[in-house]
Amino acid sequence: MVEKFHEELEDLKKDVLKMGQLATKMLKTSIEGLKNQDFKKAEWVNTQKNKIAEMDEKNEEKAMRLIALYQPMAKDMRTIACCLKMITYLARIGRYGKDIANVAIEIAPDKPVAKLVSIPYMNDLVCGMISDTLNAFKKEDSSLIKNLSDRDDDIDSLRYSIFRECLTYMMEDPKKINRCAHYMMIARYLERCADHACKMAEKIHYMITGERIEIK
Repeated sequence: MVEKFHEELEDLKKDVLKMGQLATKMLKTSIEGLKNQDFKKAEWVNTQKNKIAEMDEKNEEKAMRLIALYQPMAKDMRTIACCLKMITYLARIGRYGKDIANVAIEIAPDKPVAKLVSIPYMNDLVCGMISDTLNAFKKEDSSLIKNLSDRDDDIDSLRYSIFRECLTYMMEDPKKINRCAHYMMIARYLERCADHACKMAEKIHYMITGERIEIK
């Protein structure tokens, strides 16, 4: 019974990691579609929205089933609780990818302003945070997320930098208002994705150590 439980728990963790990989790919591909004015990449992200929603539901059902059948305790229970939190955050990251993809499609005919004002760079940093968080979960190694707070501060600074730069372009040329307004919103989406990475890291640290931390 115990051996079967741990096999099913490992399967759940693998499914959460697959969901994390898809969410990250959706976010990354949406920015690539925006940067390269590539309709196909943006449309691919939209085709994945139902898949990640299905993963959310199925993983939640698996986690609840494990609790009901085996009544886990201590670290096993913390692991399941961590999975339940992570699938929620990962679903939100995937949805942000979908929202950015829709923007990419909407403004594709327009010439990008100032090479997207650091948005691709910001996205690389955010995807790096998510990737390290998923690796910490996979390896149960909290050292991989120890500097996440500093990285989140960098993301916050980038968001405000993009906001100020976009305001400048909007004041200089009213024709750029629509595009820059979208850029400002995308920067906000990316900041939220970084926040979700931090929240996942908090749950992963608790899963591994039994100690709660706040990453801000």
